[in-house]
Amino acid sequence: MTGLSRARVARRIAAGAAYGGGGIGLAGAAAVGLLMAEAQLARRRVGNGTTPHVPNADGLYGAAYTVPGEPALRLTMLGDSTAAGQGVRRSGQTPGALLASGVAAVAERPVGLSTVAVPGACSDDLDRQVTQALADPARVPDVCVIMIGANDVTHRMPPTRSVRHLSSAVRRLRTAGAEVVVGTCPDLGTIEPVWQPLRWLARRASRQLAAAQTIGAVEQGGRTVSLGDLLGPEFAANPRELFGPDSYHPSAEGYATAAMAVLPTVCAALGLWPAEEERPDAARREGFLPVAQAAAEAAAEAGTEVTAAMPTGSRGPWALLKRRRRRRVAEAEPEPSAQPS
Repeated sequence: MTGLSRARVARRIAAGAAYGGGGIGLAGAAAVGLLMAEAQLARRRVGNGTTPHVPNADGLYGAAYTVPGEPALRLTMLGDSTAAGQGVRRSGQTPGALLASGVAAVAERPVGLSTVAVPGACSDDLDRQVTQALADPARVPDVCVIMIGANDVTHRMPPTRSVRHLSSAVRRLRTAGAEVVVGTCPDLGTIEPVWQPLRWLARRASRQLAAAQTIGAVEQGGRTVSLGDLLGPEFAANPRELFGPDSYHPSAEGYATAAMAVLPTVCAALGLWPAEEERPDAARREGFLPVAQAAAEAAAEAGTEVTAAMPTGSRGPWALLKRRRRRRVAEAEPEPSAQPS
């Protein structure tokens, strides 16, 4: 499928979400029977992708940067098991802890982490999670990171419905005053127990949803980062290193890879990234594109950021596509010493 074709599919899904359209098939009706048969076999081999322990990483990071009278930044994680950090044993190995620690180091300011993400969640749980995140009007998060979409694909949620829930969540959070960064649907075609042709169908479905999520989130004022790295090329090349024991959730190194992809965008959303990094770099193939085209390109290349850039024109809304340089994230404090302030 060409870039323009991917952009058209993503735009159709996003438009269906905006205007209440029905589900647009991700794989086509003729493949559904085969997809379901293969999915049952894969599910038996993978299991339910759960582990008995999900570390509680909530707390204060970067406490050494505390200055009297200056409140900590507030970071909230929403989404599914990848946002919660399922599959690792220590709180400091979760993406929330890694991001909080990284932001604290860049800002030289403590960061209070709160996690409302739930393992197994689909996008229709985001409304409840947002309500929980905004329960205290005096403690609205400075930035929210949403990682969602994998369960939508595996549970066959219509992509229009999935994007509708995500768009609503981003709109509510932005209206409340929080910056929002969405880690879009990872590439499910690299899970080891998944065989062909399900592997190809899963990759196609994942990328289509990721592109549509990008359009929906950016049009509501959020930023997105492609999480193809989470279960993408690096996982395919190093499955023993980047997958956890259940062959489904990332390992500690896998979560660090995802955190490194998301951290620059979180810092940019908070105004912490160097000004020169905010200008598009032609050498890195960055620039302004119609949002659907930017979304399609981002879905095909992990670690790519898309953010709103210009008002709607003759070709629809425009966006800035950036391929930010990755910076090493130091492992977070193993156990936070206090609750967010």
